[in-house]
Amino acid sequence: MRIHHLNCGSLREIPPLGAEGGARAAVCRCLLIETDADGLVLVDTGLGTADLEDPGGRLGADWAAYAQPACDPREPALRQVERLGYAPGDVRHIVLTHLHRDHTGGLPDFPWARVHLHPAEHRAYTDPADPYHRHTLDRFVPAHRAHGPLLTPAVPDGRAWFGFGDVARPRGLECELLLVGLPGHSAGHAGVAVRDGAGRWQLHAGDAYMHRGEIEATPPLAHPAFEPVQEGAQTGAGARLATRDRLRALRRDHGDEVTVFSAHDPWETVLG
Repeated sequence: MRIHHLNCGSLREIPPLGAEGGARAAVCRCLLIETDADGLVLVDTGLGTADLEDPGGRLGADWAAYAQPACDPREPALRQVERLGYAPGDVRHIVLTHLHRDHTGGLPDFPWARVHLHPAEHRAYTDPADPYHRHTLDRFVPAHRAHGPLLTPAVPDGRAWFGFGDVARPRGLECELLLVGLPGHSAGHAGVAVRDGAGRWQLHAGDAYMHRGEIEATPPLAHPAFEPVQEGAQTGAGARLATRDRLRALRRDHGDEVTVFSAHDPWETVLG
């Protein structure tokens, strides 16, 4: 198994905190996982090829004005898959941390792929009786779902992962990959945990936090550019902060076994 860290959408420039060097554009971090049995597995999709042609129309004018997507034609996952020497059809599975627009833009570029979600996120989207149904629909923009993506709820696993109990396993995947409930940012927000070729776990924590200072610094240090984004999107502040604290403990107690990274911090794990 080989895991690539891809930036599938540069966003507005973020000033540094502390000794991070100069300002950098926020990223949309995705993983591309090469597997023997499952083909290519894409974790989150960033912005898609069509989003770059009409960001205001597809992503929302207010969102585009605030996020300032760079619209670099080299960045969509589709193009990066091709540059690695693969055909788009080799991407057979997509695993999403959640259904927000900066994570789902590439879905129309891979319409045949099976799209795996945490059961709570799937329920919030499909069940009008779910208390977060409208919240989820507002953020899973029509342009990213008009083609009818093959959304599939993962199956609750029943076993804990490093003390995290709300764990689900995507259907039909043989590789060691789990959706780990990290609530607070969306109705069924989840991290994606995958065991790499060296036997370590990598946890894509999505938007459970947005800057490494939240889990590395003591006390937690939130970035002022990201904090209003978190507060505006969250389904529960208490749940989000509790998730943050659990990730801090995971990094502290199991840092030799698990590498944790978020979706948008440009200073975290190297992309490429």
